[in-house]
Amino acid sequence: MGSCCTPDHSCSTGTTTVAVAEATSTVYAVSGMTCGHCATSVSRSVGAVEGVLSVAVDVAGGLVTVTTDGAADDAAIGAAIDEAGYELTGRA
Repeated sequence: MGSCCTPDHSCSTGTTTVAVAEATSTVYAVSGMTCGHCATSVSRSVGAVEGVLSVAVDVAGGLVTVTTDGAADDAAIGAAIDEAGYELTGRA
């Protein structure tokens, strides 16, 4: 029975390990959202920003929680919210 380990006890399977930055969640206050369509529009626009892993929208609370693969890019997220037709009023 063979082993994938080399004599120096490293793995020789040919797979590469990629370091992933820790996910970060940031909550933003957004004005102008009133319905499910607003939530979908904001989610779609913010979700397209590079580094965004997920978006959760709380229309009633006016909050958008963005999970990113590192530090959130407030400028890019703000631009995406603006592009969707809403206003980022700051971090919540």
